[in-house]
This record gives sequence, C-alpha cells and structure tokens, in this order.
Amino acid sequence: MSHEEFTDDLLISQDLPFAPSIDTVCVRAGGDPEPGSDALVPATCQATTFAQSVPGLSPRYCYGRTGNPTRDRLEQALAQLEGARFARSFASGLAAVDTLLHTLRAGDHVVASQDLYGGCWRQFTKVWSKFDVRFTFVDATDVTAVAAAITPRTKLLWLETPSNPLLRVTPIAKVCAIARAAGVRTVVDNTFATPLLQRPLELGADIVLHSTTKYIGGHCDVLGGALVTDDPTIAQEVAFLQNALGAVPSPSDCTLLLRGIRTLSLRVERHCASALTIARALEGTPGVEAVWYPGLESHDGHAVAKQQMSAFGGIVTLQLAGGRAAVDAFARASRLWTLAESLGGFKSLLCHPPTMTHASVEQSERERIGITEGTVRLSVGLEDARDLLADLRHALSAASVTRQAEVVR
Repeated sequence: MSHEEFTDDLLISQDLPFAPSIDTVCVRAGGDPEPGSDALVPATCQATTFAQSVPGLSPRYCYGRTGNPTRDRLEQALAQLEGARFARSFASGLAAVDTLLHTLRAGDHVVASQDLYGGCWRQFTKVWSKFDVRFTFVDATDVTAVAAAITPRTKLLWLETPSNPLLRVTPIAKVCAIARAAGVRTVVDNTFATPLLQRPLELGADIVLHSTTKYIGGHCDVLGGALVTDDPTIAQEVAFLQNALGAVPSPSDCTLLLRGIRTLSLRVERHCASALTIARALEGTPGVEAVWYPGLESHDGHAVAKQQMSAFGGIVTLQLAGGRAAVDAFARASRLWTLAESLGGFKSLLCHPPTMTHASVEQSERERIGITEGTVRLSVGLEDARDLLADLRHALSAASVTRQAEVVR
C-alpha cells in the first residue's frame, strides 16, 4: 500500500453485528490488542525507519514521517469518531490548517467565518495572503451573506461553529448546500463541539478540522491536529501533503491522543453539564454584561444549535463590565480558573482573547466582530461546578470593587 493511500479496514463496526454508539467508539476505536503480544494497550512504535525486503515495493511502513503504526491507530480512531472513512493527523491544529490550505493555488478564494480562532486569522492574512490566496470574512450565521461572498474563484468555505470566542452558531446544512451548489468545498472546524456533539459530515461538510490538542487530547499535555473526510479525492490530496510537508505528530503524541479519546465521552458530558449550569447562573449577574453560550435560550443561535448539536459544549464566554481593569482584577482573584491559553482540558481555564488567542487580530477587526477588552472566554473543566461557580462569583466581586474604584477616581 502506498503512503498516499488510506485504509478503513480496521473499523470496529465490521466486527460487530450492530452499529456501536459513539461512547463505545471512544473506548474501542483504533485499539485492537497488539499483534503478537495481545497487549491490551498497544506499544508505542518509536521507529524512524523500517526494514524493507526488496527495493521499490513501497511498503506500508518505510519511514516515520511517511507512516507509523501508532499514528495509523490514531487516524483510524479519529475517522471512526466522525463517522468517516479517512483521517490524517498533524503536529498541531495549525499544521492541519496549513496542510489544507496547500490544496489551494494562487488566485484562489476562501470565504471564512469572521469570528474564528486568531491563529487561523494570522495564517490566512499574514501568511497565505502573500501567495495571492484571497480571503473574505463574513458573518457565517447569515446564510445570505455566505452566498453573496462566494465568487467563481472560491474554492473553500471555512466554518467554525460554535465560533471562537463568541460562540456564534452557523447553520451547517444550509451553508454547505449553498457551497456544494457552487462547487465549493466546505471545511468545518469541529474543535469546540467535538465529534460527540456535532457531526459536520452528516450535515453536508466535505472536511472536518480538529485541534486535537483540545478536547480530544483533554489533558493539556499534547499538541495535535486532524483532517477528516469521506471524499477519496480530498483524502488523497491530504495524504500526499501530509507526507510532503511533514508536520506529523510524534508516535508518543499519538499515544497520548489515543489515551485522551478513551475518556472523551465521559469528559465531554461533564464539560457540557457544568458549562450549562455556570452559564445559567451567570446570566443577569451584576458586572456581567453578556453571557454567550449556545445552550441558553437567550443565545441568538440557540434554535440552530438544538437542531445540529446533541449538547452545547464546554465553553462559556462573558462580557465583563469595566473593560480591561475589571478583567485583570477578575483574573487575579480567581483561584480555580487558571489564566492560560488553550481550552478543552481537565482543568478550568480563563482566557482574555484580545491579549491572548486573538492578539494577532487587529484591534479594529476585533471590535468590529464584537471582541472587546471586557471579553473573557471560560473553558469549563472537570472540577465541581458548584466550586467553579463560587470562585467566579468571588472573582466578579473583585472586579466590581475595581470598577467602583475607577468610578471614584
């Protein structure tokens, strides 16, 4: 088998007389016992090169960048999680982004959600624009705006839903239908939703993107990315580029990601339940001007989220009164919410997008789409939701004192 081919020959459903639930897939996918030893947890294959019997046969494994048994297991698991045939893994989420953009040529056009991860914005506007790949950023919740932005040069529709950090919800099926009618491929960044909560391929998307660093890894100790598809043509393109560009995860990273997948369904259930509790409790709280969470009936995208998601995720975004000074006091006072980049791990994290994840986005653009100095993104971890809420209230009290001092001053 060539290194540019995929395989779906180890799908667990082929060994069962029924279709397993996704909870079972999390536990079993890509996890057959080690051949020879029958070890329940297969050994990590650290080899960088592999013996070949004769020249020119293009064996399945020849060089670590080109293929690795541990990486194969991870990719099989990722494909099964999304209900797809093909998956490829990468050294980070942005490595997956970069690889996918290498399918484009100079003069090609991309329509993208305007509210998206700052690292994607940086790569789109500061890197790929130099090679005459053009980008139009739109409010992807507005189906009419998406349709109007597509041109004869458009090759990709790039969606992030729920979006980062404002948790806007795009009606995936509707915009995918528009793109497909125009001959445009759609990629959906499913990082926030995970395969447990949202199934973009079933809604018409061509490609699913993950930063596996986040919920799939789940333990804040491994970087990774993935591209998943059911389209053999896209699969071949991505396979070629994965090998040609070489931004692959190490075998040990693949092992850590596989470990994370085993508990993914349990963790996501807890993340979602706690996030909904916290969002409901904070709505209308003094000092909180807005709470964005798709599970709230007050959220503009709540109805769409109910249609295309099974639950609403573990991210809650707040707009604090008092701007940057209030945010600084809030962060200093918190004890259970660690001020840090990233999300989706076991520990609750607090992020200030304007100075952290979206610092590379120009201030005027941030303000245009609604990211202000008072915006705070919460990644709800696995701690007791009552403790997390008590700590947030304590931190909000500290922010209130700061606001009052600013008024007196």
